[in-house]
Amino acid sequence: MRDPRLVPPIASDPHDMDDLRAEVRQFVDAQFADGRITPRIDSWLTGWHEDFSRTLADRGWVGMTIPIEYGGHGRSHLERFVVTEELLAAGAPVAAHWIADRQIAPSLLLYGTEFQKRKYLPEIARGECYFAIGMSEPDSGSDLASVRTKATRVDDGWVLSGTKVWTSGAHHAHAFICLARTTPVDPAHRHDGLSQFIVDLCSPRVDIRPIVSMHGGHHFNEVILNDVFVADDMVFGTIGSGWQQVTSELSFERSGPERFLSTFPLLADTAEQMRTGAVPRHPDLGRYLARTTGLHQMSTAVAGALGRHEPADVAAAVVKVLGTTTEGDIADFADVITGDTGPTPRRYRAMIDDAAAQRPGFTLRGGTNEVLRGVIARGLGMR
Repeated sequence: MRDPRLVPPIASDPHDMDDLRAEVRQFVDAQFADGRITPRIDSWLTGWHEDFSRTLADRGWVGMTIPIEYGGHGRSHLERFVVTEELLAAGAPVAAHWIADRQIAPSLLLYGTEFQKRKYLPEIARGECYFAIGMSEPDSGSDLASVRTKATRVDDGWVLSGTKVWTSGAHHAHAFICLARTTPVDPAHRHDGLSQFIVDLCSPRVDIRPIVSMHGGHHFNEVILNDVFVADDMVFGTIGSGWQQVTSELSFERSGPERFLSTFPLLADTAEQMRTGAVPRHPDLGRYLARTTGLHQMSTAVAGALGRHEPADVAAAVVKVLGTTTEGDIADFADVITGDTGPTPRRYRAMIDDAAAQRPGFTLRGGTNEVLRGVIARGLGMR
């Protein structure tokens, strides 16, 4: 019997979205034909292309779930899922707007003040406002309860001091939502006393330093806050409720199609290379396609649950664990099957090298898979 804590039901006919899928695919094909985009690995993280984001926004494909009154399009989470899934499967460069659209917009709708909604949501929907996430810290790993960034009350606001790390896109983003400690740590209640703030990344005393990957790529950053002033109107949600807010936000971060499609363009190209005989045929291709299909079903179910405002943190954690494991396995699969062949097409080889370089991060970002297995076990009442 299906456990509702683990697998939400799919309550709609998936073929209801066939016309929308076809529309997105036609758009992507036209972009490829015109040379505007090239398939890439991890396109939601590394494919920063602001013009492309604005093009999508012009078509109504950014800010889809934002209500019309805030400049969005009032569409469903499942409709957004279809659009984002097709773009990721194609390896389209969606990083510029991704975090703002995926995570910040729904969080603003849940916890933001009316001022914050009016300020940011219309710009996000236009593809003109880019956000990062200020959660992880040095030496903290996935243990957000150990956050040491401190927020101190001052006249008309707060002063933040601390360091955030692995902050994707911070060197381009306009702002990030920062998790900080507003009261001293109580060892018996480590999750208490945390709060969130919207920090303008162009503010004085914000120092953004690049973290360069081993293959030379730069999308991660270290963000140092040295007594940065944040006005009261940029407090996000309720002081002291940061942990509860972050937990709900992570359902949006962990369950989407980006958690199993980061290497799908490589899998698709591998199938094409097998078809042409450039690489040997291998039965594991079908196995990875089957795993991806299953993850599509699971992620679709979570999108439906989020649209119905149902809790989905356990199911989201399951998608993240299984999805990111599959992404890494696909990278290894493509690398291994081409190891004993002759020269492979340059673009295909470049995708394999990118996948190998990005692979270590798949199971770390958004919470390590080890931590998420604990989330799943606790959610199912295991000991």
